[in-house]
Amino acid sequence: MEFNRSQYMKQLIDGMESPLIKVITGIRRCGKSYLLFSLFYRYLKERGIAEDHIIRIALDDMENAQLREKSALYKYIKSQITDDGKYYILLDEIQYVIGFEDVLNSLLHIENADTYVTGSNSKFLSSDIITEFRGRSDEIRVYPLTFREYYAELGGDKRDRLEEYMRFGGLPIVALMSNDEKKIRYLKEIADKIYLSDLKQRHKIRNAIEFDELLDVLASGIGTLTNPQKLSNTFKTVNHTVINPNTIQKYIDFYTDAFMIQRARRYDVKGKRYISTPAKYYFCDIGLRNARIDFRQIEPTHLMENIIFNELIARGFQVDVGVVEINAHNEAGHGIRKQLEVDFVANKGYDRYYIQSAYSFSDAGKQAQEQASLKNIADSFDRIIVTGDSVLPYRNENGYRVENLLYFLLNDF
Repeated sequence: MEFNRSQYMKQLIDGMESPLIKVITGIRRCGKSYLLFSLFYRYLKERGIAEDHIIRIALDDMENAQLREKSALYKYIKSQITDDGKYYILLDEIQYVIGFEDVLNSLLHIENADTYVTGSNSKFLSSDIITEFRGRSDEIRVYPLTFREYYAELGGDKRDRLEEYMRFGGLPIVALMSNDEKKIRYLKEIADKIYLSDLKQRHKIRNAIEFDELLDVLASGIGTLTNPQKLSNTFKTVNHTVINPNTIQKYIDFYTDAFMIQRARRYDVKGKRYISTPAKYYFCDIGLRNARIDFRQIEPTHLMENIIFNELIARGFQVDVGVVEINAHNEAGHGIRKQLEVDFVANKGYDRYYIQSAYSFSDAGKQAQEQASLKNIADSFDRIIVTGDSVLPYRNENGYRVENLLYFLLNDF
């Protein structure tokens, strides 16, 4: 059984003529190594690339332990390049090489070398690696399986699969496990012992308990507007713990750099400007989110919103939370400015979509609530309301597209 990561394969194939280093990033266990060492390697062979022109080194393999010293690795690669033909260098788990940056920089000077690299520790996963090689690298960001990828391979009843996906997420290794108990145990173990342990070790976190609890607070509040000050107040009120807002912001940045969570900034649709605070945070894999809170608080409204956000990101959109200001009146009849929310403003190139996540869209009150912000946007970009209801896609009386979640996830715009 094999998941088709076609969009990432396309990026790798399109980058083959580029002189830049192809840096494959993404959250741990999302399938980076399999993409490079199995799918892309197979493509090179099928294209007719000779085996001796593919230098494939898995640096986490004990057989290659002697190559974990940077000079030894570079000398070995150089020794394999014996003619003017193109050589494809595939380096997996490069973080095993101390000073790997020197190796990659040196490979850039070999004109007939085309280099692809992955890594899995927090240093490599973070945005540091892209900053280090800015202008000399092409980042290919890999995400957990989308539902379309998930369902294409596993098949079965669509609604059952969606329920499973909303509970356990899209890490490929989890998707292929045979029962729920194994999935739960694995997700809880890697969330604690791999993701968080890496970050605490790298950043020398002294307040380990608070560091873990902050991630749990974010997990409990996905889709909720917040900021470091609000989170600091939560710790003070609920846990009777004092954590400086600056420390909280620093911790959030660590989670974000390691691709565990992503921030959605607020965007003033009418004013065409970003609002610095508060923001929303979503988990890159919903299964890891659920594992952090012991598979409690599995509210479909919040899970659905997180999954829609992840789907848009995986499709290459820049995703913000929309704010629409309108004139209104308070109970005393005084004029006030009121802010209405658009769940997502999704931009890619010249395309823009305004998207509302409405788990239920069946009654008139809910319909009016979800459409209020959309009606007060003056431009003509498409509006989409995604609902958990079992409805066929249609355009309503306002011209807005109404789609059930399954249709939204399984079909292009």
